[in-house]
Amino acid sequence: MIQASPTRYDNLAMKLKLDRIISIATLIASLVAIVLVLKKPAPVAPPQPPRAIAEHAQSFEHKMEQFDQETQQSAASSPSPAQSSQPQTQPGAATAPKAEVHINSDEISAVLAQTLGTAGASGLTPDSNVGSGSPSIKDQQVSFDGDLVHGQFLTEIAGKDVWITISGHIGEKDGYATFDPTEFKVGDLNVPVSLVNPELQKKLSEERDRLKLPDNVGSVKVENGQLVMQQK
Repeated sequence: MIQASPTRYDNLAMKLKLDRIISIATLIASLVAIVLVLKKPAPVAPPQPPRAIAEHAQSFEHKMEQFDQETQQSAASSPSPAQSSQPQTQPGAATAPKAEVHINSDEISAVLAQTLGTAGASGLTPDSNVGSGSPSIKDQQVSFDGDLVHGQFLTEIAGKDVWITISGHIGEKDGYATFDPTEFKVGDLNVPVSLVNPELQKKLSEERDRLKLPDNVGSVKVENGQLVMQQK
């Protein structure tokens, strides 16, 4: 028996089925993306109770005050320009090490919580605003891992609470702090850093004054799971 070749109606039906499959697949992919965006990611750091926040913030202030004192003492004991130009009588004498301060992630998170107003259990309201034109930050978490800093921030996008996670390297250039991202996530959805970094660097450039380091700080970096600032 000779079988008839597919008619144009059969081809049309197959095309419609294929289009429907593609449409369904696209819809599923979109739903998955929405779910991932709204899904809370794994926390980068455990939450701190209000008492711990107060203690860690006080520890941060104490360390910074001690660092300021050490840099002032170092500056007072350093030789004047005229003395520096004279030949040293003891060429092998070692110079005094520069003052350093080591800040852990709990102390940074505590200071951020107090600065952003999230130290209380209820946090900020959706109508709260941090600075002119800044998005509402309702919660935050920060951690250090090796030479990386990880930050998570709960904000509102299109009326929905969404967690933004960003990781990267902190550095210094010409007296200003720098940040080079290595990872960016919206909810549980990974976003290519190449798509985010140009706009991020543009925003950091616009906010450059806020990134100026104190006059007594010469370098800043994350090392061995701590934020390290060294005397200039």
